[in-house]
Amino acid sequence: MSEYKASCYDLRRAVRAAKLRYRERIESHFQLNDSRRMWQGLRTICAFGNKSSAAVSADPSLADELNSFYSRFECNRGSATLPISASGSCRQSSDNHVITVSEDEVRRTLKRVDVRKAAGPDGISGRVLRSCADQLAGLFTSIFNESLAISVVPTPFKKSVIIPVPKNNNPSCLNDYRPVALTSIVMKVFEKLIKNNICSSIPDTLDPLQFAYRPNRSTEDAISHVLHSSLMHIDSSNGNYVRLLFIYYSSAFNTIVPIKLASKLLDLGLNSSLCNWILDFLTGRPQVVKVGQFTSNSITLNIPMPYTVFKPFLMDYNTS
Repeated sequence: MSEYKASCYDLRRAVRAAKLRYRERIESHFQLNDSRRMWQGLRTICAFGNKSSAAVSADPSLADELNSFYSRFECNRGSATLPISASGSCRQSSDNHVITVSEDEVRRTLKRVDVRKAAGPDGISGRVLRSCADQLAGLFTSIFNESLAISVVPTPFKKSVIIPVPKNNNPSCLNDYRPVALTSIVMKVFEKLIKNNICSSIPDTLDPLQFAYRPNRSTEDAISHVLHSSLMHIDSSNGNYVRLLFIYYSSAFNTIVPIKLASKLLDLGLNSSLCNWILDFLTGRPQVVKVGQFTSNSITLNIPMPYTVFKPFLMDYNTS
């Protein structure tokens, strides 16, 4: 009996000591103005956001079924080749110019990689790329410039692993699984470098009233603009009224036609070499779906596009 009391006393003493250490750690976050760690600690104390999520059924056939479902927009168009000039208005002055990236640009971009992002199919983590940026910058610069010179993206850079996440606790159909694509972090670095070059080469021809896929704009801005315009029109004269038409495009992200998008970029003044590189980037993308320990057969896609650094940017010109 005495041993039991001693054990209980030691346990209570250990719990009090652990609580004291935890309190000191939380207080240090306040003192150091570490807001991120502070909120993480508060969420842990309050158990905020720890809702149980539905687990994906470990069915071997589910992975292949989901992969076929996610690739339902595929038209089997095969590889496409962009003509040298898409229209008479195409700017020919920069067609023969092949852009390059410098080692310093690659190094700076590698050092800004978010280490919390999950590694892609190649297994290269963001922490490795950021920590070894000085050592890897020269190697990746050579790979990137060779890719731009021949307008071909290495296939491993285009591969995607889709992780299905249930939208609700009781998924009853394939559409109840949200696809989360894991892509190469190295390719994301490459995309950021190309995006910066494209932004500086193409004039701003987007509709000023386009709010989607635009920096520093959101749905709240669109709502505010519609309300302001409607109220101004109603107040300007008695008897005025407003009619609004709302159109919803289902799965708009997966209906990008790469050859049309590349031709549109060519008409806007982007050189044909880079347009062909973008076309190759959007086509011939291997995709697998991983459900638990099961992985589906690989499917090569030419239409659907996973969420990448390019997606919001290219959707600007796809919808403009």
